[in-house]
Amino acid sequence: MGDLRAFAEEADAGLLSPVSASPLVAALTGDRAVLAAILAVEAGWAAVLEHAGLAPAGSAAVVASAADAGRYDVADIARRSQGGGNPVIPLLGDLRRNVAALDTAGVGAGKAVHASLTSQDVLDTALMLVARNTVSAVLADLKAITAALAALAEQHADTLCVGRSLTQHSLPFTFGLRSAQWFHGAAAAGRQLEALALPVQFGGAAGTLAAGSVLTSGSAATPFTLADALAKQLGLAPAPAPWHTNRIAVTSLGNALAAVLDAFGKIAADVLFLSRPEVAELAEPRAAGRGVSSAMPQKQNPVLSVLVRSAALQAPGLAAQLHLAAATFNDERPDGAWHAEWPALRQLLALALGAAGHVRELACGLRVFPDAMRRNLDLAGPLLLAEGVNAAVAPLLGEKDGRTGKEQLQDVVDRTLQVPPPEQPSTYRRLLREAVPAAVATDERLNGLLDPANYLGQAGEISRRILAAYPDFNSPTPDPKGASRG
Repeated sequence: MGDLRAFAEEADAGLLSPVSASPLVAALTGDRAVLAAILAVEAGWAAVLEHAGLAPAGSAAVVASAADAGRYDVADIARRSQGGGNPVIPLLGDLRRNVAALDTAGVGAGKAVHASLTSQDVLDTALMLVARNTVSAVLADLKAITAALAALAEQHADTLCVGRSLTQHSLPFTFGLRSAQWFHGAAAAGRQLEALALPVQFGGAAGTLAAGSVLTSGSAATPFTLADALAKQLGLAPAPAPWHTNRIAVTSLGNALAAVLDAFGKIAADVLFLSRPEVAELAEPRAAGRGVSSAMPQKQNPVLSVLVRSAALQAPGLAAQLHLAAATFNDERPDGAWHAEWPALRQLLALALGAAGHVRELACGLRVFPDAMRRNLDLAGPLLLAEGVNAAVAPLLGEKDGRTGKEQLQDVVDRTLQVPPPEQPSTYRRLLREAVPAAVATDERLNGLLDPANYLGQAGEISRRILAAYPDFNSPTPDPKGASRG
């Protein structure tokens, strides 16, 4: 197997999760990102204590220097974390040794390390830091995605296509409205993600702040003011109280990430269908070496959508894992439920960020083929307008042979469906003309009713209302090349 340590360092490369195998995802959600976040919490806490006069002057600088993630062996810390059940415990031993070595002036900086905290305070806060950085990157991609989708909605406001329900042609539609609905899902999920509060964690060993109360005794500071100062120091939300066993901050984050991946999954599912050769209404942007097959040189697989769909299919289970853990956080500190959160939360973050990059490239470079859309719309012919014809004409027809106008027109449809599909358009027109006297509807009137452009309902207004509801998600200028982040 070779060098086990080198193998462990590379084990998180994402070989079997290509949707999230990118340098950016690794940098923001990988083991080293988590390690750096833990160290940032410890360094931030030392700064807060020194500012409050609860740690020796000069402590913060020493701890900050010692908190350089490059000083630490991630794989070794991961291995040693089995001894205490979390990575904070072995890392603290290493951090304290580095602080002691760097405290050449003898300021006593070690007194500022982890004072009155517990490992859950540090790790929960660190994961909120990882989430904050990742969510920020997801939102940047998301706003480029929605801007591109808004542009498609406006550009194709009048591009006719066929709407489908239960896999079958239903009514005339527009590609502009389809794009607007993609925008709607992504923007609504983005707003949910943007509204998250990612709070600092504090509470001490059992969530009573007992050690923090001793630490601040005789000081103007309190455990609560220190926690608020740490939140400000780290750029997190303040928390009114410890949340060791109240996990709504985590489940809300998971829900928002899953909602984003739901929206991405819808886009990917539509593109996968609409790019099938027999449909051919859309195609993914081309890129050298992408979409290839190991066996068939002619294939151009819609790999962006495949990867995004893979992420969307994983998200619900991961979000459910967070809720399952939250529902079983027993006592004042849990025995395993907390640990079960970590991989699910980190995987959700990685999937959302990885998928966001792919959807950004997809949305910014999507190739649209209006002629194919019209061809597929015309496959159903005038039968696609039967609902509108019935609504307009049936009330004008009197009873005939004991049948209402609606029943007479339904008979036209039923008889049409008995002939082979290629003959249905002409058959429907002929039978409809026979069933509807010219005095009720002229040829011009019937032709107008059978024009799909005349039966779009409020498609244009729906699109406009969707875009107007999220002005903050359609203002950025998308990258016209949809460049990948690597």
